[in-house]
Amino acid sequence: MTPTPEDMAADLDTWLNEAPDDAAGIVRALGDITRAQGMTQVAKDAGLSSESLYRALSPDGTPSFATVLRVARALGVRLCVEAA
Repeated sequence: MTPTPEDMAADLDTWLNEAPDDAAGIVRALGDITRAQGMTQVAKDAGLSSESLYRALSPDGTPSFATVLRVARALGVRLCVEAA
């Protein structure tokens, strides 16, 4: 079953709250969600090549913040900021 935007937002929010310093874990979570949605379609919606998106969200990937924002938008979620 494909996750809903609400499911994806909840998964990412959990990572951001429980492990805010674990950048690799957050990228892994974003990669898992992206693969569940379909990497090729997300890449297209984000204006990226599939190859560059696979590379950015791989276990050794270090996506730029711009890429993270583009992928989030393509997934139908957005990052929010609140006071700590």
